[in-house]
Amino acid sequence: MNQELIIALMLGLIGGVIPGPVITAVFTEILQSGFPKSLRIIMIALVTETVVALISLLLFSALGLPESFFRGLALVGSVILIWIATSIWKVKSLDPGNTVHFSIWKIIIMILSNGVLWTYWITICIPKAILLNEHISLGAYLFMGLVQLGWLISTLLVAFIFSRFRKVLSRPRIIPFIFKIFALAFVYFAIDMALRSILYFT
Repeated sequence: MNQELIIALMLGLIGGVIPGPVITAVFTEILQSGFPKSLRIIMIALVTETVVALISLLLFSALGLPESFFRGLALVGSVILIWIATSIWKVKSLDPGNTVHFSIWKIIIMILSNGVLWTYWITICIPKAILLNEHISLGAYLFMGLVQLGWLISTLLVAFIFSRFRKVLSRPRIIPFIFKIFALAFVYFAIDMALRSILYFT
């Protein structure tokens, strides 16, 4: 049982440092407004992903939704990531008029439309959580809580480390280059999500 709890925490710690839309958005916000402002994105992502985890558990238990549903969701997510990437690509300085605004709804939609996230919960975390539930009361929820705790710890750590280099990365000559890298990262995630879904359906 202790091993399963350690696995849950490790899954979260690893998940928090894997490059993805949330980390890219956090890095973008750090460059624009500093580390404290990025905490807003991290907290919204945490709450949204927790809801995703709970819904995944309930859906998996009650409806047995096919993987094709989440692959289709990933196609929608790839379009949203491209939309965000076009905004980031245009940033040439950190002037208020050039910054990318990550509204609550933009962050939520970006996360909810990430089919990879849903698939991650359904194929990896939920089965392990259900197995733990057989050994201890509310074990599934404890498992998911530890995954989210691990995600929060590693995401905060990576964001803080990145923020230490903000002065260097915020130089006028470097800004357009950095934001184009972020935009290309979003495009990469979008293409990856779309290709995985297309390959699944073909």
